[in-house]
Amino acid sequence: MSNTAAKSTALVGAYLTKGTIGNVGMPGAPIAHFSLVVVPGANSVSGTVEITQAISGPTSNIVVKNVKGQIRATGFGKITKVVSLEGEYFVSFPPPAIGSYLGKFSAHMAIDNDWNGQGGFTYGSSNIDDVPVKSDN
Repeated sequence: MSNTAAKSTALVGAYLTKGTIGNVGMPGAPIAHFSLVVVPGANSVSGTVEITQAISGPTSNIVVKNVKGQIRATGFGKITKVVSLEGEYFVSFPPPAIGSYLGKFSAHMAIDNDWNGQGGFTYGSSNIDDVPVKSDN
């Protein structure tokens, strides 16, 4: 099998999923909104995550582009998949300083076939854990 045929076979079954990680509806809670392309044959996920928080300041809206990760089948119970994500985002220094640096983002999810379950995420010095994962599909 040629390399091109192997790549196209791995892409068969790819799908888009969207949803949230976090306590949606809780005032001030950070929420990670994900939009991911899932390629089950390659055990990979990639896409974008936007972290929103209903407070003013530089962390009220963070966009993490080029998020990459893995998806694995668990083989037991209601939780049928586990997902891990990693990415980086730009953080600007507050005025009067000039410049920016790359902040780190990571997330984990234990989900069912409909992309609902529990998970958490970390960005900067914030660690949000044991929160709902809800599908928007």
